[in-house]
Amino acid sequence: MEAYTEIREAVAKLCAGFPGPYWRALDREMAYPTAFVTALTESGYLSVLIPEEYGGSGLPLSAAAAILEEVQRAGCNGGACHAQMYTMGTLLRHGSEAQKAAYLPAIAEGRLRLQAFGVTEPTSGTDTGSLKTTARREGDHYIVNGQKIWTSRAEHSDLMLLLVRTTPRTEGMKRTDGLSVLLVDMREAVGHGLTIRPIRTMMNHATTEVFFDNLRVPAVNLIGEEGKGFRYILSGMNAERILIAAECVGDAKWFIDRAKTYAVDRSVFGRPIGANQGVQFPIAKAYANMRAAELMVREALSLYESGTSPGAEANMAKMLAADAAFEAANACIQTHGGFGFAEEYDIERKFRETRLYQVAPISTNLILAYLSEHVLGLPRAY
Repeated sequence: MEAYTEIREAVAKLCAGFPGPYWRALDREMAYPTAFVTALTESGYLSVLIPEEYGGSGLPLSAAAAILEEVQRAGCNGGACHAQMYTMGTLLRHGSEAQKAAYLPAIAEGRLRLQAFGVTEPTSGTDTGSLKTTARREGDHYIVNGQKIWTSRAEHSDLMLLLVRTTPRTEGMKRTDGLSVLLVDMREAVGHGLTIRPIRTMMNHATTEVFFDNLRVPAVNLIGEEGKGFRYILSGMNAERILIAAECVGDAKWFIDRAKTYAVDRSVFGRPIGANQGVQFPIAKAYANMRAAELMVREALSLYESGTSPGAEANMAKMLAADAAFEAANACIQTHGGFGFAEEYDIERKFRETRLYQVAPISTNLILAYLSEHVLGLPRAY
C-alpha cells in the first residue's frame, strides 16, 4: 500500500502553522477552527476522494487516512472536518449523476461544506433500525419530522446527509428496511423547519442536536432508491471507522513522541526519568500496541479498496486504535506527572479529544458484540 510520503510531509508542514496556542484558544472558547478547516480545504486535502472530473484528486481511502493521521500526529484535531471524507462515499457511490454534478465540484472548491451526518437519535442511539425521524412523500417534496442528536458540525456545514424512515415498520419487517437517505441543504432549511441546538461537551467537538418540524426537502434530494438507505450508509460507516482509526493512530504517535521526549529531557535524582523501567515500559507497551493497531488499519484499508466489505476489520481497527491512543495518552500524562494536566503542554486537551473514540462513532462494547456474533458465531446479544 502506498505510503503517501509527500502528502504526509505537506500536511505536517500545513499543520505546523496551527500550533498548540491556536488550539488552546479555540478550546477555551469552544470555537470552531475555521482557519484550519479553510487551509485544509484550499490545499485540496478534504476533496481527495472526489473524482478528478468533479474537481477532486480521485485518490483512494488510504490517502484520506494518511492525511487525517498526520493531522492528529501534528497535535491538531481533524474532528472539525473529517466527516466530509467519510460521508462523501454515500454521495459518490449512490448519488445520481445530476446530484454529483450539482454538489461535488462546489464541495471540492470549498464553496460548500458536507460536514453533517444525521443518523443517531436520543431514543435509539446505535440501534439505527429503530430511528423515529420520518419523511413523508408529498408531491415533489418529503416532509421531515423528528430529531437527531450528536450531529457534529451542523452549525458549520451547508449540507447534511440525513437518514430517515420513509416506510413505517410493520411486523416481520427487517429493522433496517424502509430507511432512506436525503441530502438536506441546511442553508435553506434553518428557520424553515430545521432547528440546531449546540451541545457543550468535555472537548471542543462542535456537536449539536437538530430538530425537524415539517421540514420540506425536495424529492430530487433522495439519494439512491427509497427504502434502501441503510445499506447506502453502511459503506460510509466502514470508511468512518477506518478513518477515525487512522486518526487514533496519529494521536497515539503524538502522545508517544511527547512522552519519550520528556522522559529523556526530564531529570530527577540526577538522571533522566526515562532511565527508569517504570517510565520506559508503559511508553514501550503503548508503542507496541500502536503498531499493532496501525497494521489493522492497513488491513482494513486494503480490503475496503479492493471492494470487499471490511465490517470486522473496520470495527477492529477502530477499537484497537482507540485503545492504543488512550493507552498512549495515559502513559504520556503519567510520564509528565503534574505537567501532564497543565494546559500549556496540550496533553490534557489531546487526552480529552482522544477519549471520545472509546464511545464514538461506535462504542467498544458494540464492536465486541459485533465480532462475537458475526465473526465468532456466538448468539446475538441484542
